[in-house]
Amino acid sequence: MLAQNRVLTVPNVLSIARLVLIPVFIYLMLVEHATGWAVAILMFSGVSDYADGKIARLLNQSSKLGTLLDPAVDRLYMVTVPIVFGISGIAPWWFIITLLARDGLLALTLPLLWTRGLTALPVTYIGKAATFALMAGFPLVLLGQGDALWSRIVGWFGWAFLIWGLYMYLWAFVLYLVQMALVMREMPNVKRTKPRTPPSAPNAGEHG
Repeated sequence: MLAQNRVLTVPNVLSIARLVLIPVFIYLMLVEHATGWAVAILMFSGVSDYADGKIARLLNQSSKLGTLLDPAVDRLYMVTVPIVFGISGIAPWWFIITLLARDGLLALTLPLLWTRGLTALPVTYIGKAATFALMAGFPLVLLGQGDALWSRIVGWFGWAFLIWGLYMYLWAFVLYLVQMALVMREMPNVKRTKPRTPPSAPNAGEHG
């Protein structure tokens, strides 16, 4: 139980670093136009996002904060990076709006989950693969903004990752809706269910 309540862990530090770098990325892209440093941030974000889960399992540093912080930072990147790409003219707005609409619709389902006493549904393999593809594609597309042949080739690979990631992102959302329907059908509404008082409740204060 104590391990689950830890805050200062390597995975949490990585997630906080990624969170802090979001406004830095925005500044570098929209104010300084420092593409190289922006690419470095995106690459660090992608690698650290993959590594923190591995580190948490390897070092037994899983925590309640980590289970909330890591996906929240992922969602912020999935909103921030496409918008910055759109403002910079790097990605078409249809692509950006599709990504944002998917996340917006997903957010609208959260109040329904809360009525079942849940805060989130398990992340699917396809959802993880989609996030990986998008996080791999963004820095490659950014590197592909140069005029050199190698740069354009890298950009083509980046767009291949992004299109693949978008497809899986939408498919993961369909699977999420199926999960959601099962939850709504099988689980009781906690707001309508009368809470049961455990037998030891009257003496709970004695145990702190």
